[in-house]
Amino acid sequence: MSEQSPAEPWTIVLGELDEKMGVKILEQSAERVVATMPVEGNRQSFGLLHGGASLAFGEAIGSWAAVIHAGPGRSAVGVDVSATHHRSARSGTVTGIATALHLGRTTTSHEVVLYDEQQRRLCTLRITNLILDRPKPGE
Repeated sequence: MSEQSPAEPWTIVLGELDEKMGVKILEQSAERVVATMPVEGNRQSFGLLHGGASLAFGEAIGSWAAVIHAGPGRSAVGVDVSATHHRSARSGTVTGIATALHLGRTTTSHEVVLYDEQQRRLCTLRITNLILDRPKPGE
């Protein structure tokens, strides 16, 4: 984990699970985080993208946006996440886009939509994070 100056905005650092799932960050801000994840390596026994992988991917994207919003000396933790699986994928890459619904002093809410390569909606998540007055790891 790289150390970041408290004066600099926090940038996303992948965790162990994110790395194992093959997550790549494309865009990052409190208002919008965009990332990708391969289907291969994240499938369940029937050859479909695992619903748990979709949830873990979406929760990470929404939480990263919340941590960016929290700012220096503060952090965020997820307190609620829900998901609706619309369809699945067997191959290719999934793109996740987190969009801010609420950026408050103590809570954030983000909608996260996962799309396949044909821009079909695979999953819709909503995550609420609690902003805490404690430093992020590495601060």
